[in-house]
Amino acid sequence: MRVLLRSLFLLLTTFAVLPAWHSCRGQDRAIAGAAPESSQQPQQVSSQKPVATPPDTNPSSQQTTTPPPSTTSPSSTLDDTVDAGEMDDDIRHAPRAMAKWNEYRGPYITAKAGMGFLVDAAANAQDTASKEQIMMLPAQRLRDFRFVLGGSFPSFSRKVTWNVGIMYDAPTHSWLMRQTGVMIAVPKLWGNIFVGRSKEGFSLNKVMVGYDGWTMERSTMSDATIPILADGFKWLGYTPKHGFLWNFGYYNDWLSQGQSFSTYHNQTVLRAVWLPIHSDEKRTVFHLGVNLRNGSPKQGQLQFRSRPESFTAPYFVDSGKFAATNTKMAGYETYYRKGPLLLGSEFWWVGVSSPSTHNPTIHGGDFVATWCVTGEARAYNTVQGAFREVIPKRPVFSGGPGAGRTLFRHRLEQRHTKGR
Repeated sequence: MRVLLRSLFLLLTTFAVLPAWHSCRGQDRAIAGAAPESSQQPQQVSSQKPVATPPDTNPSSQQTTTPPPSTTSPSSTLDDTVDAGEMDDDIRHAPRAMAKWNEYRGPYITAKAGMGFLVDAAANAQDTASKEQIMMLPAQRLRDFRFVLGGSFPSFSRKVTWNVGIMYDAPTHSWLMRQTGVMIAVPKLWGNIFVGRSKEGFSLNKVMVGYDGWTMERSTMSDATIPILADGFKWLGYTPKHGFLWNFGYYNDWLSQGQSFSTYHNQTVLRAVWLPIHSDEKRTVFHLGVNLRNGSPKQGQLQFRSRPESFTAPYFVDSGKFAATNTKMAGYETYYRKGPLLLGSEFWWVGVSSPSTHNPTIHGGDFVATWCVTGEARAYNTVQGAFREVIPKRPVFSGGPGAGRTLFRHRLEQRHTKGR
C-alpha cells in the first residue's frame, strides 16, 4: 500500500510539473500544511454548479477564454466551501495552461503544489521544585516539513477534489503520509463524503489546521486523548437554512500500521453543531457543538501522554501503557465571535473500560479569549465548523502593519477518577 501511495504521489506530481516546461508565471500563494492549511481568502458559495468552459475551436476566432472573476469579498468572514485538503478552493475551470508556477489547470485534472516548514524554539523558567521533577533547557528543534499536492477533476458532473500530503517527521527521521484522500460532493446528502486519511472531527480546535490555531500548541487534554489523524471515511453535512452541520466518521487501522497516531483499532465519531447566529454582515458567529466518540484501543492497550503545550519539552503527562478494551468520549464546544473578538470553551470526558485500573474517567478542557487589535475577524467555515487563520488587512510585505492580537487562555483542571 505504501508503494501504491508513493506511485500515486509521483503520478500526480508529473501532471502538475510537466506543463511548467511550456508556460510559467509568478507565484501567487502556496498551500500551507497538510490540510485546510491555507492562507487563501474565504469564498462564497454559488447556487449554480461550476461548469468547465470548453476551449474555442473556431480557427477564425482570436478571443482567449479567461477564468471568471472571483466573487470572494476580502472582508468576508464566512466560508461555505471545502475540498479534499480541507482548504479554500480557488481552482477555476480553464483551458489547459500553467496559470502559476505551482498550479496546473486542465480540462480533466487540476493540481496545485505547496509546502510547509516548522521550526520550534522555546525558553523555560522553572522554580526549584520543578527542576527536581523535570529539568528543561532552552531548545530549538525542527518539527517537520511537508509537501502537499491537491486539485480537482473539472470534467466530472459533480465536484470531486483530491489531496496528497507527505511529511518528513524530524523526531523519528521518517517520511509519513499525512492528509490524503478524495472528497466527493453529494448534494442529496446535504454535503460531502471524504475517503482517505484525515482528522477524525472530534473537537473544533483539533479540526482546525495546526498553523491556524490561536496558541502555539493545542491543549494538553487534546493531544493526550485525540489522535491527530485516522484512516477511513467521514460525512460532512451542512444545512444553511437551519444553520446545522455535522461530521460523522468511521475509521480503522488496516492502513496505518506502525504510524504513531494509530492508537486505536477502530473508532466512530459524531460531531453536531448548531449556528443560531452566523451573519457575515455583522461579522458574528455563535457556535454550539457536541462531540461523541467510541473507540477500541489497539492490541487492548492504551496510553495517554502529552507535552506541556511546547514541542521542545518532554512529555509531562504520561499514563504509561495499561490494559483497556474500550473508550467512550463526550464533550461540548461553544464559541462566540464578534468581529475581532473571539471567546470559546471546550470540555470533554473520557470513560475507559479497564477493569485492571478500576475503569478510570479522565476529563479536561480549556477556555480562550482572543482579540485582534488590528481589527481582523477570523473567517469561519460553515462546512467544517471551524475557524480559519487570521488574514491581515494590510500585510507586512505590502507595507502594512500586519495583524496583531492579544490572548488569554486558561486550561481547566484535569482529574483522574476511579470507578466503583
